[in-house]
Amino acid sequence: MAPRGERVTAEAFGQVPRLSLRLVLDNLRSGQNVGACFRSADAFRIDGLDLCGITCHPPHRDILKSALGASSHVPWTAHESTLEAVQALQSQGWKVASVEQAPSSIALDAWRPAPTERWALVLGNEVRGVQPEVLDASDAILEMPQFGVKQSINVSVCAGIALWQAALTMRL
Repeated sequence: MAPRGERVTAEAFGQVPRLSLRLVLDNLRSGQNVGACFRSADAFRIDGLDLCGITCHPPHRDILKSALGASSHVPWTAHESTLEAVQALQSQGWKVASVEQAPSSIALDAWRPAPTERWALVLGNEVRGVQPEVLDASDAILEMPQFGVKQSINVSVCAGIALWQAALTMRL
């Protein structure tokens, strides 16, 4: 891991240790949200992204606008179905946490992933959220407490906050 404040080059990104986290984007409608998730994935140097369903893929122009180059070196995989992506990750030893408001959720700030664990965070569609069958397949459901009228937050902002929370306990 690069020391605090030391930057890596795009060419070296694939050669340095990365945080054992993935973002699973469940049918995101906005390419700009996808691009912002790439930026956060780069900032926290995570394992990669899983782009599912209608979620657009690089080099889509809206991704390029907000990713500012991150989509060229952060690994990503396309999946036709979010549920299939989740099941494939679980079969590879990843734990899956959906970030969603649900009766069985735990508060994001109470979540303490261990540095030795591998977690995939599912972020849902901007209107419908995480699909119910994906919630059912998840190992955990994390909820970011919110206090405003809307009771929702932009999905790319949510990604950054969830990655920060994970990095607090997982970063060695």
